[in-house]
Amino acid sequence: MIVDRLLKVALAGSTWVLWLLLALSVVSFAAMLERWLFFRRHRDDVGSLRARVGKALARGDVDGAEAALSKSPSIEARVVRSAFAFRRGGPEAIADAVDSELGVARKELERGTNLLGTLGNNAPFIGLFGTVLGVIEAFHQLAGGAAKAAMGNVMSGIAEALVATGVGLFVALPAVVAYNVAQKRISEIESDAISLSKLVTAALRAPSAGAAEAE
Repeated sequence: MIVDRLLKVALAGSTWVLWLLLALSVVSFAAMLERWLFFRRHRDDVGSLRARVGKALARGDVDGAEAALSKSPSIEARVVRSAFAFRRGGPEAIADAVDSELGVARKELERGTNLLGTLGNNAPFIGLFGTVLGVIEAFHQLAGGAAKAAMGNVMSGIAEALVATGVGLFVALPAVVAYNVAQKRISEIESDAISLSKLVTAALRAPSAGAAEAE
């Protein structure tokens, strides 16, 4: 019967679940490290960058503003630089270029974060599954052994089974924290990129910018 077959699977124990959770923890910490290095590599003082770009645009120095953006390793600067490449196409071309580059940047920013979110949401359930398997195995030992010896095996088996739940939480909690931190950072980067792009777009639309380019 199918129940007997499922029981055989359950009696395999929770050890394989623990190994699975261990593997997922390695994947999770690797994803966290990769995201940390990514954000660190593209970090810059966007407030200072905005001030430098704003000053250059205020005096009509479009090339100076573009040069300031080119020196920045930030995602925000890369998004805004796309506006300069299409500045001769008019306001719509500038806006489309910025939106397109922002979409590309968003994919880079979100890479790996869905994995962290998935692990954070599901690792506790995987651990709970391991606990259920361990409890089933423990009670099966109780049914097949002498009462006194079997009771000791049950207690030991349940204690071992609960480890799976603990490991599941150990995998999930850092992943959830990392996911939330990454989402907050992504939101900040997108907000700064949009704000800076609006400043540049407004300046490129101004007649003085066109006159400066003509000269």
